[in-house]
Amino acid sequence: MQFVRISVELTEVNRIMYEIRFKIVLVSIFVLVLVLIVVQFISRRLTKPLTEIADMVKEIKAGNLDQKLPVRTRDEIGRLASLINEMTDKLKADIEQLKKLERVRSEFLGNVSHELRTPIFSLKGFLETLLEGAIDDPAVNKKFIEKAYHHANRLDHLLSDLIEISRIESGEMKMSFRYFDVVSFLQQAVQDSADQCAAKNQRLVVHVPDGEVMVLGDKDRLMLAVGNIIDNASKYSPAESAITVDVIDREQFVTISISDNGPGIEPEHLPRIFERFYRVDKNRSRDVGGTGLGLAIVKHIIEAHGGKISVSSEVGKGTSFSFDLKK
Repeated sequence: MQFVRISVELTEVNRIMYEIRFKIVLVSIFVLVLVLIVVQFISRRLTKPLTEIADMVKEIKAGNLDQKLPVRTRDEIGRLASLINEMTDKLKADIEQLKKLERVRSEFLGNVSHELRTPIFSLKGFLETLLEGAIDDPAVNKKFIEKAYHHANRLDHLLSDLIEISRIESGEMKMSFRYFDVVSFLQQAVQDSADQCAAKNQRLVVHVPDGEVMVLGDKDRLMLAVGNIIDNASKYSPAESAITVDVIDREQFVTISISDNGPGIEPEHLPRIFERFYRVDKNRSRDVGGTGLGLAIVKHIIEAHGGKISVSSEVGKGTSFSFDLKK
């Protein structure tokens, strides 16, 4: 057996070992730095959305609902951001609705206070005049008693309308839907309004189909709605004018139109005439004795029947209200 012996200087071995250790250290440092960079990147990628969400929650708490969270991913954080954005939109809409309701409530209370104050103040004045001695004067006591009765009657109508619209808007008013003949229904409605129209020598003209036309609805509530429209037309139409009630029998529904020859309504007022207490001419409305709630009640009743009331008007020629009832 033969051997080959190789010898290397120890210094050379040490140098090689040093270089190996040095490279291992360099590689380790590089890997460590790389790991730190990756960890930092992942950490920032994970924590940035959470930080944004936390900042957004602070903004919501402060009442700032105009900002939006960016949705960059479709993972859980992305879905959370989307949900927070949806929640913010809902909160913003709810707050706007609450503000609107508060404005409506304040306006409503102001209008009610004013409308109640007017007849009550008048009643008080008439009664004070009577108590101060006018009651013993036959020439004036009847006049003051009649005026007091007129304002008491107006107050009664106002309170009745307030109760009615309160029941409608609170959902307490229960509809009783049944089929009924709209022809005889409208003939009855016209008959109920005949005395009021006769006082101004107004003519009530009814155009209805021959025979029965059955519709589905709450007859009593619809009678109130039609009565309010005719009452409104009579109050604002001149004496010796005509109020026309038309019925058009269609395939699936019936269209009812009530038209007058009154002064008409300016276009800018039409979108608001169904609002509570809205009046085109406030002074004239009080002179004719309106409560400002009649058309608002009509709108609610028609909408409760799944319909929509429309109005068209031409200044100087008159106004027409129309709505549909299902057959």
